Amino acid sequence: MGRGLDAGTGRCYVRKSVIALLEALRPYQWVKNLLVFAPLVFARRMTDGPSVVQALFAFAAFSLVASGIYLLNDLHDLENDRRHPRKRERPLPSGRLRVSLAVAALCACTGLGLGLSAWRGFLGLPLAYFAVNVLYSWKLKHLVILDAMCIAIGFLLRVYAGGIAIGVPVSGWLTLCTFFVALLLAFCKRRAELTLLGGDSEGHRRALGEYSPQFLDQMIAPLGALTVLAYAAYTASPEVLRNFGEARAHYLVFTVPFVVYGVFRYLYLVHMRAEGGDPTRLLLKDPATLVNILGWFATSLWIVYG
Repeated sequence: MGRGLDAGTGRCYVRKSVIALLEALRPYQWVKNLLVFAPLVFARRMTDGPSVVQALFAFAAFSLVASGIYLLNDLHDLENDRRHPRKRERPLPSGRLRVSLAVAALCACTGLGLGLSAWRGFLGLPLAYFAVNVLYSWKLKHLVILDAMCIAIGFLLRVYAGGIAIGVPVSGWLTLCTFFVALLLAFCKRRAELTLLGGDSEGHRRALGEYSPQFLDQMIAPLGALTVLAYAAYTASPEVLRNFGEARAHYLVFTVPFVVYGVFRYLYLVHMRAEGGDPTRLLLKDPATLVNILGWFATSLWIVYG
């Protein structure tokens, strides 16, 4: 009877540890890594089997490295997260996940992700992503403005990895759109953190003490406009005409309203509902935003491939 109870207790502990580890890996954040498919879509390679396979490998590699980075950040910020009103419920700060298991998973995810990218011939970008995030965890997240720019660089590295993986150049327009929207998300995230933490914000992260809601609003407003303008200019650019042909190119402008609505909807959620602390989770739980993104994607596919 005692051995049976011990075995049952052991299985229960293992199950809880696995669940806690999966939560710490944050698989829902892999949505960000869909950016590696952007060059595949807009280079009209979605019907090319080898290119699709390479893009899938790039997605897998970035997902593994990103999960390793999340574990690294949680380990580095463990004491601060234990005092945070929301982050203290995460597996490591709450004690549901052992530090030793988190370290082992960090090494495994990072090693597998970098090894996979080396095997498929695009090691440079995931390695640069890992290095930038190590610097971010160690120092750069405490430096005002640079902390947000590091997040934006991470988004750009995903896009360029997708381009290098399938052997196509990334357009300047795609670079600008990605950079502006990533900065917008980063500054909105900082604003949500300030709203949540109030006067204790600097105690959790030094850079937050250098921000104010008013200053962040001055950053957020032009970035929203720049995102829309960059995308609108791209749809009417000679590059689109050259890549897609005149019959398709003139219709791409009809995807601009989706982008306008997406930016405005996100700003509404940030300012009127005090959301935005986790843009990925917000994307997945806000039906209007999700439907809008699916509408943009479906319309873009119809124009580019139809």
